[in-house]
Amino acid sequence: MKNISLFQTLFIGAFGLFALIGIFAFSTYSGSSSSEKTIGVVTIWGVLPKSSVQPALTKMVQSNQKLKDISYTSKNPATFEADLTKAIASGSGPDLILISQEDLATLTGEINPISYNTLSQRKFMNTFSDGSAIYLRSNGIYGLPVTIDPLVLYYNQTILVSSGIVSEASTTWEMLTGWAPRVVKLTKTHNISRALISLGTYSNVHNARGVLSTLFLQAGVPIVTLNTHGGYKISLNTANGASSPGESVLRFYTQFADPTKVSYTWNTTLPDSQQVFIHGDSALYLGYASEASFIAEANPNLSFDIAQVPQLQTASFKTDYAKIYAFSVPRGSRNVYGALKVASLFINPANDRLVAQSSGTAPALRSLLEAAPNDPVSAVVYPAAIMSRTWLSPTPTMTDNIFSRMIKDVVTGKTSIAQALTNAEQLIRSALPDIKTKKPT
Repeated sequence: MKNISLFQTLFIGAFGLFALIGIFAFSTYSGSSSSEKTIGVVTIWGVLPKSSVQPALTKMVQSNQKLKDISYTSKNPATFEADLTKAIASGSGPDLILISQEDLATLTGEINPISYNTLSQRKFMNTFSDGSAIYLRSNGIYGLPVTIDPLVLYYNQTILVSSGIVSEASTTWEMLTGWAPRVVKLTKTHNISRALISLGTYSNVHNARGVLSTLFLQAGVPIVTLNTHGGYKISLNTANGASSPGESVLRFYTQFADPTKVSYTWNTTLPDSQQVFIHGDSALYLGYASEASFIAEANPNLSFDIAQVPQLQTASFKTDYAKIYAFSVPRGSRNVYGALKVASLFINPANDRLVAQSSGTAPALRSLLEAAPNDPVSAVVYPAAIMSRTWLSPTPTMTDNIFSRMIKDVVTGKTSIAQALTNAEQLIRSALPDIKTKKPT
């Protein structure tokens, strides 16, 4: 039965992909000329480094010189929204953009959705990962996913072995917490000289936004979803019976910065957590899959490996957080036809695989995720991508400000955990833009 199920999955995914490419090839052209419409000049702006996209683009141009007028420009993620809005207003915006879902809510009003008459919701769902559904709205598709960058657990093999820990990495958060007394080292003045993991604070936890998102989603807290009327529903402190999963998450997270707890392993005086791990002073580090090459280059002598993020011991299913990157057609695109054709070329299996390899991530296509390459890294990253979930957040900067205040208020005792969550809910609600329904392309 497993073989049949896998075959059906691959068949459906491949069928959906071919249908998608075929649809884009013909349905976006409505001219009466018998000659084929050319793709023309297509300018792409994206938040991924050029090194992640250019290899696939170069391969596409080499196979078809008619694609030579496609260009990709990597933009600063921190200023992407402002740069795009300004360019659109001046009439000099790109034809296609490559963003993650962390920018989706804010940029929804600047994106031309793809009509379900062009690509049905069912074909989209059969073609891309479950987490990719974040790009679906009632009025169309707001992005064609190309790559998934899941959060993974980096671990220092030398520290774990020297601490008598033979397990490759913690499989549950409960197990991880129990490692603290064996790993953490304190100086005579009670400063942390070796950490177990960077949790408990915010400003010096390199991927705090993704880490907290993972914990909330694992606990069944969706943070932000769309309600039946198409508006936002914010859920951080919704009680499940007598308890609040959101409160449990904050209580768990902040314990690692509490000197009175046996799990104490991190505080605000320490440097950025990625640098601490690179220097060999932390046993574990929660980072995105795409960071592996940077870490290896930053310290060639560091003996490290990766594993999937820990899960709750009582969880009935696994969940991870990821950045899911997708191509979208922005408002003001001067070449919508060419933009859609280029997007469809990037999600061709060969090109999608190449983008994933170049960026150190996983492809967004179901057909590729179900057939992971036979190497140790893909054996971790691909399953992590499959289980990845996301949420409709404000801009990364706004989300950081909200989450940072929430954690600081709890750690300093300024507010109760429940009040900190309620305050964060209100801030998220005010930070999210009004949803504007647009006519699909």
